[in-house]
Amino acid sequence: MRGLLLIAHGSRRPEANADLDHVAAEMHKRQKFDYIQCSFLELTHPDIHTAGVFCVQEGCTEVVMLPYFLSPGVHVRDDLTEARTKLMEEYPGIGFKLAEPLGRHPMLIDFVAMRATEVP
Repeated sequence: MRGLLLIAHGSRRPEANADLDHVAAEMHKRQKFDYIQCSFLELTHPDIHTAGVFCVQEGCTEVVMLPYFLSPGVHVRDDLTEARTKLMEEYPGIGFKLAEPLGRHPMLIDFVAMRATEVP
């Protein structure tokens, strides 16, 4: 069973965190993953570890950890790698795989261009 663990920074503002719920709902419609779970690095819940445990409890044998971040900064390269390592140590039979952040994907440039031209 394949899971998707979406990871955002987290905010004190619920409407900011709701964006990740929207992404999860849209990804669910695409039916590429058996289970989709949101998580946050800080400021709100569930945290990454707890969300990873939810994936395991739902029966996932492979979990793609997708950073909903633009660049591979300290959070992505250090904090998320550490979170993945801890989950792998705790659940050695589960394949936790950390995806790249969104930033340099070619399609993102199209979205940036679109947003820039939407301004009246």
